[in-house]
Amino acid sequence: MPTDRGIRGRVTTESGSAAERHTGASERPRPPLIAWFLIVDADGRPGATNMATDWALLRQAARGSAFLRLYRWSPPCLSFGRNEPATARYDVERIQALGLDTVRRPTGGRAVWHEQELTYAVAAPSDLFGTLRQAYISIHQVLADGLRALGAPVQLAGRPRGPAIGPGGGACFSSPVGGEIVARGLKLVGSAQVREGTAFLQHGSVLLENGQDIVTQVMRGPSVAPAATSLSTVLDRPVSFDEVASMFAASARDWWHGHWETTSATCSEEDRARFEDPSWTYCR
Repeated sequence: MPTDRGIRGRVTTESGSAAERHTGASERPRPPLIAWFLIVDADGRPGATNMATDWALLRQAARGSAFLRLYRWSPPCLSFGRNEPATARYDVERIQALGLDTVRRPTGGRAVWHEQELTYAVAAPSDLFGTLRQAYISIHQVLADGLRALGAPVQLAGRPRGPAIGPGGGACFSSPVGGEIVARGLKLVGSAQVREGTAFLQHGSVLLENGQDIVTQVMRGPSVAPAATSLSTVLDRPVSFDEVASMFAASARDWWHGHWETTSATCSEEDRARFEDPSWTYCR
């Protein structure tokens, strides 16, 4: 049975203020040179395999390397945040009746439906980016530059007024929480983090098409319609995984100096079994 001891860490979705936005290439912070590994999984993997793979990269990052992974999900999957009360917030019987694949992420945040999207993961030594907030903003700046290169009018969201939305507050794409990437006021990218020892993991969804209404369909009680948009809507044309992955990889190389190498990633059977186990997925 998976336990918190197996997947522990400081979990957050904390983000920066509007004042921390990218202001130009001349002002970009330059992290120290490091070995960066680019991983592109275009074929798609099941939810448990994807989460186990990201978890494995986090452990490797603690040994001094950094990773940018761009990937897909096959079959489509509903993921819950690390601390989200899934059994109280979502109708498990309806999820099963619809035949939805489910997984609980090792990071924070709220539920996300993963289908027509590009998912990114950055795993790196914590001191490479500073605080979790600084990492959150820095990574989103890189993604935003890639999206702007595609022609998308994106910006980083400022912090909303009022109390923060907790893990039981509904879908990840219900509203931006600050520092996230929005287009025309609607959320385009949702991200979450975890820190484990000397390394951190941040991963998130970049919506190529918008299908987040599935999350609200399986919620118990009242729900908030996702205030989300998609890249194809923003650009008014179809957008492929390969096109977006190429732009993100180019933007990352431009921002994060170091030795870049393309590689692949795997996970252990033990980690995969942990994320497949319903007692972990529905532990809350």
